[in-house]
Amino acid sequence: MNPSDIASVAAPGYRAGVALAALGAVLLSGKVVLVKLLYRYSIDAIDVLTLRMLAVLPLFGAVALWTRNQPPRPSLADWMGIAGLGFLGYYVASMLDLIGLQYVSAGLERMILFLTPSFVLLIGIVFQGRRVCAAQWLALALAYGGIVLAFVHDLHFAGAGSKVVFGASLIALSAALYAVYLVLSEGLMRRLGALRLVALAMCVSSALCLLQYPLLRPLHPLAELPAAVWWLSLANGLLCTALPVCMTMIAVRQVGAGIAAQAGMIGPASTLALAAVALGEAITAVQVLGMALVTCGVLMLGSVRRPASAEAHS
Repeated sequence: MNPSDIASVAAPGYRAGVALAALGAVLLSGKVVLVKLLYRYSIDAIDVLTLRMLAVLPLFGAVALWTRNQPPRPSLADWMGIAGLGFLGYYVASMLDLIGLQYVSAGLERMILFLTPSFVLLIGIVFQGRRVCAAQWLALALAYGGIVLAFVHDLHFAGAGSKVVFGASLIALSAALYAVYLVLSEGLMRRLGALRLVALAMCVSSALCLLQYPLLRPLHPLAELPAAVWWLSLANGLLCTALPVCMTMIAVRQVGAGIAAQAGMIGPASTLALAAVALGEAITAVQVLGMALVTCGVLMLGSVRRPASAEAHS
């Protein structure tokens, strides 16, 4: 490391950027715990997702309005792409994740979602003809080995007749769909900007959730839900969804996508800790080993990925 690199690392802005990325990952991991707490009130994924979108819609709607006159103006093709991405990345993927979370532990859910970069790589291999080096294959083996350990742990504690397999499969499909979202969003993100695209896609997803709710819950009005559900949902939407997105974007701007991603590696560990405190989920040696393997695999995958690719998928 040369003197200029040492000076940049020691700079307050750099340290603040790393701290923001790490704190954003911790807050994002809190979403899993809040959802588990919400399920204790006998509500389901449709309720949880609708309440979450109600909380974030005013904020992302304001961002969308604030950026509406920024060049370039979205074309009809852009709007169709935004609608498709909002449906796929923030509606279908979120719904699958929330349904799956009803059947698995918070730690396993976070570790499976942590595999999203590996799904991006696999999409590149299958559909884009991307060549993979030996280090990337080793990274994938480590990450998926960690998931197997965490999965066996959940299966052991929940019982062989449980729905752990079903839940884990839905969460894995959610991660895969979000990886597709990341790949498909590259062009629009470069054209419109990351914050603008996320805000518009979240508005689309929120609209879909609000439109579907009266069709699926005609006898279960939101007004009848306990006050605790509303408070937890507000925290889920603002503290564990909107705020982490903004913090991560600021961090990427300050320290770069690679460093921000490495700081975010604290996510699975913070999930295990929060789940132990708030939900009473035990932390076992198998879980810790699985988390370590997943983290090492994803960290290695990020370090050997080509710079252009890493930047596009941030």
